[in-house]
Amino acid sequence: MAIQNSNLRGALMALLAFAIYSTHDVVVKFLGGLYSPVQIIFFSTLLAFPLVTLMLIRDRRDGNLRPKHPWWSLARTVCTVITGLSAFYAFSVLPLAQTYAILFAAPLLITVLAIPLLGERVGIRRGLAVMVGLCGVMVVLRPGQSSLQLGHFAALTAAVSSSVASVIVRKIGQDERSAVLILYPMLANFVVLGLALPFVYHPMPIQHVGMLAIIASFSFVASLLVIAAYRAAQAVVVAPMQYSQIIWAAIYGAIFFSERPDLYTGIGAAIIIASGIYIVLREGGGKVETKRPVLESKSRPETGIMPRISLILARVTTRDIAD
Repeated sequence: MAIQNSNLRGALMALLAFAIYSTHDVVVKFLGGLYSPVQIIFFSTLLAFPLVTLMLIRDRRDGNLRPKHPWWSLARTVCTVITGLSAFYAFSVLPLAQTYAILFAAPLLITVLAIPLLGERVGIRRGLAVMVGLCGVMVVLRPGQSSLQLGHFAALTAAVSSSVASVIVRKIGQDERSAVLILYPMLANFVVLGLALPFVYHPMPIQHVGMLAIIASFSFVASLLVIAAYRAAQAVVVAPMQYSQIIWAAIYGAIFFSERPDLYTGIGAAIIIASGIYIVLREGGGKVETKRPVLESKSRPETGIMPRISLILARVTTRDIAD
């Protein structure tokens, strides 16, 4: 009974977290219609620095901020910057439900990328689940029947680059300090996008600056809720909760942007979600492999505004053990 109550509490916290994330994405979509993703991500990252600093300030471990795996860290940082720009652009030009459906392909891609990067062997059932899920992506995109926009390619790029970043974290995460993995993508966003900012900058009224603060703070609060959810409940209970965002996408899309998900998006999203949940359950059951890259990613696509959930969770767990 105690485990059931704990799982229920974790599931509810995860549902609240992803509802907050979805509200965060509504603000991203609204601002994306007015400003470049470069400007939105740069200032959101700037506003997120104090929040992340507060989280890292209690890190008691000795060491420096030089990565032990510089090339892998560089590759992950590049992927994170690409993910942020691509995802924010996709949210600004595509319907929310369609963007989520494509981004939900990330767990499937993580499973595929784990083969060459982690040396994982994928069983026939999970392999078929990946193939079915990718067919779901094709149903959403339906090439040949509708014109593909730059936003579709941006969403696909975000899914791929986020998956690469996730698997790299699994590969080097045991050796690198969490501070290194957290700060480098944020610094890259600050420096790289800061250099590009003069070419795309438009003055922002104070209410839009406040919306940037909402992006940073909502991401921070949702991250903490997901951490609490994973600490309260089993990963196989929490991980599927991210798919609740498709419901919020339909609600928010209808209310704020007059969007109506079409039949193909609904069918494709259902296929992708079913495949993703099956893979999560297979990993959680421990019947196939000991490495579990999908469950270990523990978060939405990483944009560099806020760190990946698994990094914070590992740091908090280590601190608790030390205490």
